[in-house]
Amino acid sequence: MTETEFLVRADKILDNIQDQADEWFEHLDIDVDANREGQVLTLIFNAKSHMVINAQTPLQEMWLAAPSGAFHYRLQGEQWVNTREEGPNLDEQISILVSSLTGQPLNVRI
Repeated sequence: MTETEFLVRADKILDNIQDQADEWFEHLDIDVDANREGQVLTLIFNAKSHMVINAQTPLQEMWLAAPSGAFHYRLQGEQWVNTREEGPNLDEQISILVSSLTGQPLNVRI
C-alpha cells in the first residue's frame, strides 16, 4: 500500500471513531471529549482517562494507547491485526477498552 493509500485509510478510521465518540456524548450521555490533531485522536473519558489512537505512517501501522496498555496494528487483508501478540483486531480492542472506560457496552466501527 502506498503512503497516500495508508493515510486515506487512517483518516477514515480516525474520523469514524471521532464521529462515534460524538454520538456517545450526544445520545448516550457518555462523558467523552474527542480531540483530533492531524493523525492523532485523543479520547478523554470522565475528564481523566485518556485513550490515544494515531497513525504511524512510516510503519503503516495504527497505534492505540490506553490506561491498560499500548497496542500496534497493521492491515492484513481487510483487518487491522495486532503486530505484537495474538489478540483482538483494532476495532475489537477499541470496543473492549471504551466499554471498560465507560461502563457501557460499545461497539466501535472503523
